[in-house]
Amino acid sequence: MKNTILAGLTAATLILGATGLQAQEPPFGTEKDVKYAQAIWDLMVTQNLAGDNAIRTIPYEGVDPHGKMLETFYTNATIDGHKGSLVVKRNYGPEGVEASQVLADPAKHLGAITVMFQREKGYDEDNQNWFWVKYLPDGTLDKNAKGMQLAGRVAKGADAGCIACHTNADGDDYLFTANALSSDPMMMN
Repeated sequence: MKNTILAGLTAATLILGATGLQAQEPPFGTEKDVKYAQAIWDLMVTQNLAGDNAIRTIPYEGVDPHGKMLETFYTNATIDGHKGSLVVKRNYGPEGVEASQVLADPAKHLGAITVMFQREKGYDEDNQNWFWVKYLPDGTLDKNAKGMQLAGRVAKGADAGCIACHTNADGDDYLFTANALSSDPMMMN
């Protein structure tokens, strides 16, 4: 009897494995992604791109899914020994907020900080090796409707999300800004 049960379980395991029903790692929100996102946050705080001492600029009008007012910063950064392009976008709201209100009390209006960091070759070649992350104002990771933390290859292959939207940007850099990383004389180093 025991041998029959074991044989049945072994056969079921082989069938499940052969049909691809094994557990697969999600494309984003993994423990590794969360750890990497924490390293990015720590660097942004050190570089005054996030946190209490964050540098400010004049916000400009934004669009969904980002805030109604935005501040965007472009720089290079080194994370885990890899130097890559870092794009930091502060997303302010609610609807109807004006630049003067954001400047007067940025903490009151900050809804999220969205980040793109261009990782090493081989990370995600299909999507320019961008690592995507969405932080809440306190540096914790935001989550999607399914409770997945928004860090890593966010919404790869999905109809909505960072990658799905940014593949529609002009050029080949996934940025909706005009070649900011390669030609902007105001880019921080």
